Amino acid sequence: MSFSLKYGGKGNLWIGQFSVFPEDLFIHGVSTRHGGFSKGDFDSLNLGMHVNDGVLEVWENRSAFCEALEVEPSDLVTCEQVHGDNVVKVTREDAGKGACNYETAIKETDALITNERNLPLMLFFADCTPIMIADPVKKVIGVAHGGWKGTVSYIAIKTVGAMIREYGCKPEDMVASVGPAIGPCCYEVGDEVAEQFRKSFPEMEKEILAPSPEHKGKFQLNLWRCNELQLQSVGLKKENIDSAEVCTACNNKQFFSYRADKGKTGRIGALLCLR
Repeated sequence: MSFSLKYGGKGNLWIGQFSVFPEDLFIHGVSTRHGGFSKGDFDSLNLGMHVNDGVLEVWENRSAFCEALEVEPSDLVTCEQVHGDNVVKVTREDAGKGACNYETAIKETDALITNERNLPLMLFFADCTPIMIADPVKKVIGVAHGGWKGTVSYIAIKTVGAMIREYGCKPEDMVASVGPAIGPCCYEVGDEVAEQFRKSFPEMEKEILAPSPEHKGKFQLNLWRCNELQLQSVGLKKENIDSAEVCTACNNKQFFSYRADKGKTGRIGALLCLR
């Protein structure tokens, strides 16, 4: 398995893709910050409409990204990400929600699932963890937003659970990816946050938390690994989970990073669509 950036579309547009998703069944991609129309702090392929960038520029960016993936931008389904754990089942009636107007995005939701064909789901990130899940047998997809609050609230597990409950999916059939996000190299948290992870994942502590070598009382948090282990804990096979292990803070010239860019930045997008 692998994660790689591939040139696509016009201009300097690059798309991150995982080998774990069968190309005959699924369209997917993770954007970079290159190849768009936004300026300044949002330079240049900002896909987030909630960061005070120009709506027209963001729509042009989304259109370019979708064109490169050969999906219809006006069909995009997005949500009002609030760092929670709500998972919503999406139907054809939801097509276009949040596509060109943030106010129409699905409210207070951090994961979307569907079995509808040609209905692209897209969520937005700047250090938080993009989680994409697909069932090639039942033909079902899900995309989740794994910030630290969503991760500690089991957003990956709850997305899998919703796919099982709504569509009869089996975890052993699923494939998943953990996309570019802030890595443990750059993500230090205090003891209050660390303690929440210890309580939620006592069996994972040694793999997801390490004392900071530089700052006493701080801990390096590995969101990549925590989400991988969550997926494994509910039955996904280790070999069916592909992790990019790319730190957005280390690579903030390639990806938007809230921490490295000091809070004023754009958003990359993670898109998954059933053909």
